Amino acid sequence: MTGIKAVPLRKCVGIMLFNKDYKVWTGKRIATANIRPVEKLWQMPQGGIDKGEQPIEAAVRELEEEIGTNNASLIAEHPQWLDYTFSAELSKHAFKGKYGGQTQKWFAMRFEGRDEEIDISGGTDHKPEFSHWQWQDIEKLTDMVVPFKREVYKSVVEEFRTIIKE
Repeated sequence: MTGIKAVPLRKCVGIMLFNKDYKVWTGKRIATANIRPVEKLWQMPQGGIDKGEQPIEAAVRELEEEIGTNNASLIAEHPQWLDYTFSAELSKHAFKGKYGGQTQKWFAMRFEGRDEEIDISGGTDHKPEFSHWQWQDIEKLTDMVVPFKREVYKSVVEEFRTIIKE
């Protein structure tokens, strides 16, 4: 009997960042050799948790790295870790095959700044991850994301939908 080694999930965070009008920040991923151009490359900020870092610390750092500002306050934390696996093709390339997907702790945060603060260029320390960004209605998020992230996005939308003031 041959054993199949399970590929671990990478621990990371995701941020649903609301503006004053309760729209959600989304960025369009830059297509790379590992990420082919597809229609649904929009996503919310997310990224890995560094060794010794708490999830909320990672969330604040990821905002700074990905959108150029961490001018945000915590509203809520999703009660569960949410998992997704990479598509078969992506799993061969993502993180050099080290991970088969990600397990994420999600946070809802309120953007406290002005749109002019947002800078997706990556600054001097990081490569840009997004080519465009926009504020989007929460109900449209699951239709904008790549299919393998869709169930996670559904859970995040369901959990944080109550934040929106009618």
